[in-house]
Amino acid sequence: MPPLPIGDEQLSGMKIAVIDGQGGGIGSVLIKRMREVFQERVEILALGTNAIAAAQMMKAGANKGASGENAIVVMVRKVDLIVGPIAIVLADAMMGEMTPAMAAAVASSPARKFLLPLTQEAVEVVGVVPEPLPHLVEHLVEKRLRPIVEAMEGEG
Repeated sequence: MPPLPIGDEQLSGMKIAVIDGQGGGIGSVLIKRMREVFQERVEILALGTNAIAAAQMMKAGANKGASGENAIVVMVRKVDLIVGPIAIVLADAMMGEMTPAMAAAVASSPARKFLLPLTQEAVEVVGVVPEPLPHLVEHLVEKRLRPIVEAMEGEG
């Protein structure tokens, strides 16, 4: 499948990139919840390591989507926040879908990153209590993202 383009339009407002791979399941859950809470107050960009992940996240309510290494490398420099599983900063994670260039671009992006401690890799985040995905998403959206979005709205 060819990459899904974002296009040349100018992005406006707070931009949140949701990055996921494989089937896009984690990213889809994140986007659905963010859309419920923030409606259209934020722009959500679905960045998939593959076209299937990007398409699934688009179905979940992202404003725009793209897939592939170049899209991720370019777009992580243009967003305010990055959200996804911890694997998005691990080279060769997601069965090799997360290339070293993608992981380096995410890690070095000036955007603030919110990483869910979910991975199939041989990585354990010490001190983190295992929680189911719905609990992690709720904590992320309500306790971390909501204050940031509301603070930025107050500035505008």
